[in-house]
Amino acid sequence: MEWSAPAIVLDVRPYGEGAAIVTLLTEEHGRHAGLAKGGASRAQSGLWLPGNLIEAHWVARLADQLGALTGEMVHPAAALAMEDPLALALLSSACAIAADALPEREPHPQAFHALVSLIGHLAGGAEGVMADYIRWEALVLAELGYGLDLSACAVTGARDGLTHVSPRTGRAVCAAAAAPYAGRLLALPGFLLDGGDPGDPAAWDAGLRLTGHFMERDAFGARHRPVPEARHRLADRVAAMAAPV
Repeated sequence: MEWSAPAIVLDVRPYGEGAAIVTLLTEEHGRHAGLAKGGASRAQSGLWLPGNLIEAHWVARLADQLGALTGEMVHPAAALAMEDPLALALLSSACAIAADALPEREPHPQAFHALVSLIGHLAGGAEGVMADYIRWEALVLAELGYGLDLSACAVTGARDGLTHVSPRTGRAVCAAAAAPYAGRLLALPGFLLDGGDPGDPAAWDAGLRLTGHFMERDAFGARHRPVPEARHRLADRVAAMAAPV
């Protein structure tokens, strides 16, 4: 059994003397691990960094084995993010969520391609892709069966003026219907309705609180697992950016 494919490095753990168990995300093979011989060595340490885009090759005698993994660098996203704390936090959060939330060896091509696009544009500055990152979290929720319904107001059926989301059902609510219950609803930032809206720190903070609620309750809570610390660090950094001076 063997395959070669573009991949995103999600996680790397030292194994034995100089080897590493590397977890990747690919289009066809989903979240997939393999043993990289020499993966923890100085020569390969720059390759197996979470967030890097690589061309991976996996081979094993049987399909259910861990298998051997090799790779070639395509885009060193991890190194490029080192100079931007927000970019590094975003990249770490995305990789941690994909590594823990997506089922092993189950293809999720939309989540893969959206994350590749996000990583490819990250070099231009994390603030330019922050809204896309939150849209990606919403996509992961949908891929896992916990998608938000932002198509119309759950109360009135209106398709305009949507401002909140029910924390119980994940359905949108318009401003008029939300008014009496605003304190119990989650704010719906405009960029989740308008793909061309880049948002601002306050909107990103609201978006992370929105997707974070369903990540914690459904994507991770349903499996009795905590949301990754990397995701909390990103949310804290964005909340600090949004705080009044």
